[in-house]
Amino acid sequence: MAGGQMSMLWMRMPGESWAGTATSFVAMWTPMMVAMMLPSLVPILHRYRAAIGASGSTRGVGLTTLVALGYYAVWSALGAVVFPLGALLASVEQRLPALARATPIAAGVVIVIAGVVQLTEWKARHLAWDRTASARVRAMSPDAGAAWRHGLCLGAHCCYCCAGLTASLLALGVMNLRAMVVVTAAITAERLTPAGVRTARAIGVVGIVTGALLIARAVAS
Repeated sequence: MAGGQMSMLWMRMPGESWAGTATSFVAMWTPMMVAMMLPSLVPILHRYRAAIGASGSTRGVGLTTLVALGYYAVWSALGAVVFPLGALLASVEQRLPALARATPIAAGVVIVIAGVVQLTEWKARHLAWDRTASARVRAMSPDAGAAWRHGLCLGAHCCYCCAGLTASLLALGVMNLRAMVVVTAAITAERLTPAGVRTARAIGVVGIVTGALLIARAVAS
């Protein structure tokens, strides 16, 4: 997680409680995740509506909305988990300036690891899971409870599948718009292109090279 001016994102403002700071972070994090995941989520929601056989009905819209709400509830919960970790790291950086100077190296290491994850069979299995979701939907009861649970399941799966890319975003700075655009494009490409596994592995190679260059630049400076 990027240091410097970004540490203000994780720290309490004067007169603000930690609960208020965490709430503000999650309120910022959730719309970011909506924007980042929406391009890859829309086709999944479309397939869900088709699978429950209610693609043209008001009921279909309602159930699909519940799926989306469940999905983003998981991503919001992830933000609540990420915040204390970020706050802890920011606090340590403020107390140990030497550690703050090592932050660019740590960011590079995180991106290299994320790139390696992209090359694994674990990643390939999670991408394959997306492509079989419609078959699972057909076995569900087309009701509100099932729709909500399906959304939670999709959200949890996406958090696992995108863990490396999400960690890369955090390493580069959660408010880094350029990094967010790149990560969004990577997630969308690996999920929507026909050769998703090959795309994910190509993204992994790019991540490894990028992380290595960041480490080299940090060491040289």
